[in-house]
Amino acid sequence: MTSTSPANLKTKQVACPTCKKMAAYDTNNPFRPFCSQRCKMIDLGDWANENYRIPDNKPTGLDDELD
Repeated sequence: MTSTSPANLKTKQVACPTCKKMAAYDTNNPFRPFCSQRCKMIDLGDWANENYRIPDNKPTGLDDELD
């Protein structure tokens, strides 16, 4: 039998969504999935500037009117 202690486990690496640099995806990285505070803030800024949008697939002309 082999034991799986935390020391034997490899840290999962993921690509940072902002700069694509590989970053640790574990509790030791407070910025996960980002590699740094800088990349995390760049992503937050993109959301605030509405660079990321969820498309509205509602057909036009079917707006509910309040009467």
